[in-house]
Amino acid sequence: MPEYLQITADKFTFRVATDRVYSPEGMWFLPEKENRVRVGFSDFMQQHNGDVAFLTVKAPGTRLEVGDELVELETVKVTQAVPTPIAGTIVDVNGSLELTPEVVNKDPYGDGWLAVIEPANWERDHAKLLDARAYLPVMQSQVEQELEKP
Repeated sequence: MPEYLQITADKFTFRVATDRVYSPEGMWFLPEKENRVRVGFSDFMQQHNGDVAFLTVKAPGTRLEVGDELVELETVKVTQAVPTPIAGTIVDVNGSLELTPEVVNKDPYGDGWLAVIEPANWERDHAKLLDARAYLPVMQSQVEQELEKP
């Protein structure tokens, strides 16, 4: 079970698991064995986008370059293509999301994971990601910007 950093803004609490790294846009990456990285949405990203109604993760075997679409996400608020900040090949996807996509909202750091990627160059891509302590102020700034919107 990971430890969490958290902030509370207005009536919302956002958690950041400390055992993984993050993109500034709010995706998390948890290194695993055999040069593999598990990927998911941060707590802020899933709360910001709203309740997940449908999502499609690219199929295993798909090769990704930085910026390629990893996930197509449909929520009550948005429909968007979510790009990947790392290059590699998808080796596994979370099949349970097909029937229960809402698990992304309920457990974003656990059962709500999206895919497992075998990175093409983890050292290069990892250097562009943020640890939990560096991601927290980025997230806090995004939260504050959202709260300022009319």
